[in-house]
Amino acid sequence: MKRIVLIYGCISGLILAIWMITFTSLGKMEDFDKGMIYGYASMLIAFAFVYVGINKYKVQVLQGPITFKQGFMTGLYITLIAATFYVAAWMFVYYTMAPDFMEKYMAHAVNKMKSANMSQVEIDKKIAEMKSFAEMYKNPLVSIFFTYFEVLPVGLLISAISAYIHKIRK
Repeated sequence: MKRIVLIYGCISGLILAIWMITFTSLGKMEDFDKGMIYGYASMLIAFAFVYVGINKYKVQVLQGPITFKQGFMTGLYITLIAATFYVAAWMFVYYTMAPDFMEKYMAHAVNKMKSANMSQVEIDKKIAEMKSFAEMYKNPLVSIFFTYFEVLPVGLLISAISAYIHKIRK
């Protein structure tokens, strides 16, 4: 199982990392409205390899039926490896290619609030919250935690769905 998890975790992780670095270098990260779409699309593509990895484990190692737990744990390990690549890529991007990311994102958020006709009191409150978060995010451990939290739920959901599909497909 270790070999399968390593192979498919690295494939997934490389897809996530390359996608992030490429889109940042092309300036696509600054399109915040579409950036989330690009990010989640990359996660879906990358985590397709969770399904493939679970299938490979079922066919090559178990040579028969797989339980939900076995499938989910395989997917979880693949997800953890891929998420680590994602976090490492974001730390690289954040500290080298986009050190002004928070400032640009806050400016974008303020513009959206103004275009949504929010009151100045509400905008000021949100700005204070964003500044507090930005200050917290300067701590690398905090930024690592939040970055894992971006990608892990998607990987866990895909792991659960994939494990269920493989469990019912005898």
